[in-house]
Amino acid sequence: MSAHDQLVVYLCELTRLLWMLLLPLVFLCVLLIAVLVLMVLAVRFWLQSTRNARRARDGRPTVAFFHPYCNAGGGGERVLWCAIRALQDRYVDINFVVYTGDLGVTGQQILEGARRRFNIVLPRPVQFVFLRHRLLVEPGLFPHFTLLGQSIGSIFLGWEALTEFVPDLYIDSMGYAFTLPLFRYLGGCSVGSYVHYPTISTDMLSVVRERNPRFNNPDYVSNSLFLSAFKVVYYCFFALLYGMAGSCSDLIMVNSSWTLHHILSLWRSPNRTSVVYPPCDVSAFLDIPLEEDGDRKCHSIVSIGQFRPEKDHHLQIRAFKKALDRRGGLKLVMIGGCRNEEDEDRVLMLRGLCQQLGIADKVAFRVNVPFEELKREMAEATIGLHTMWNEHFGIGVVEVMAAGKIILAHNSGGPKLDIVVPFEGQQTGFLADDEDGYAAAIEQILALPPDSRLQIRRSARQSVARFSDQEFEANFIAAVEPLMGTLE
Repeated sequence: MSAHDQLVVYLCELTRLLWMLLLPLVFLCVLLIAVLVLMVLAVRFWLQSTRNARRARDGRPTVAFFHPYCNAGGGGERVLWCAIRALQDRYVDINFVVYTGDLGVTGQQILEGARRRFNIVLPRPVQFVFLRHRLLVEPGLFPHFTLLGQSIGSIFLGWEALTEFVPDLYIDSMGYAFTLPLFRYLGGCSVGSYVHYPTISTDMLSVVRERNPRFNNPDYVSNSLFLSAFKVVYYCFFALLYGMAGSCSDLIMVNSSWTLHHILSLWRSPNRTSVVYPPCDVSAFLDIPLEEDGDRKCHSIVSIGQFRPEKDHHLQIRAFKKALDRRGGLKLVMIGGCRNEEDEDRVLMLRGLCQQLGIADKVAFRVNVPFEELKREMAEATIGLHTMWNEHFGIGVVEVMAAGKIILAHNSGGPKLDIVVPFEGQQTGFLADDEDGYAAAIEQILALPPDSRLQIRRSARQSVARFSDQEFEANFIAAVEPLMGTLE
């Protein structure tokens, strides 16, 4: 037998041997896939049977909102309660459920907190489903690969929510996009989402590519070429998964032009996406009188925003220090909510920074204050301060303008694109992006003649009517109506 024939026989024998080895493996893979498919179908059948039984018992459909931090007291929570109020006013024969992880309070205490903080009272009670494993979405649980860790954690938290209560319509109102396919494909629910802030964005990618240090891009990463390259690959992979999850949504609402741009590029669902500006309590601040403020010996600068790292309160304090050194006669009042122990620790660090800079007696902290105290501080202020880079919208910015105060916001995101924009040809506020810029803007504002400041304040107040509760409710109802029609 020739060498060629021997080679052919050898290859045939090798092929037969490989096939004999692979055949059981292929069979096992097919069997495993079949078992998984059957399990998914069984779970889906069980969940839908649970929903149908509940629907037959209640006699009416249910809309559920996924909002694990519904008692936090921030802008996202105001959107939640205004949305539910609008739907309850419009649809009297539909039940409403809120999935929350706030285990230390009762449902009645949560609703009382909404009344106290936001001046919102619901027409009817809602049902709360208390989730025991909110820790799974806490950033502190994932010191590394935080985005991926929280997203995987949200799937497990969403599973807990789904097995506790299967709704007819599921709305993620807090940005946990990875729960959407869970409720759609396993729960058989219609799904919608209100996106405050994309979990990942092209801006975050550019920060890592350009190796710029930020709160979510520490120095040890930005200073390393290898770690930066690895993080870019990780972000691109996560962006792909995030886009796939988000595209499962039947209805997508975003809160600003900036968010719209990023969600369209990631979720690629333009026909299902619309901008619904968040509700701002404009009317509650309109009774603050518009008066010239030139006779004040000490001008108050007020900051409104949860004590989260992205709000960049450190920048506020450092800029305030520079402005104080230049002219004096200033005080800074920092108003915000604390969601957890990490936020409380952050306030302690900010107090420490004030001590270090020697301005502790010029900076006051107001944590988790009731609405009336917030309004009182706003009435006494001359300037409203905002420093978050790429703020998705900026409800606090709108509230400052509604109160008739001069807003000084970050030159990016929602404030730049949607809020602090000219109104009828008139200036409505100021923008800055670093310590020196903020300090210079504070000086510029206080150097203006009182009547010039009054004109800016008046234009700002007139411009924010488009962000009122009434505008939000009308736009929100118009956006969700197609899905609500499927519940009849």
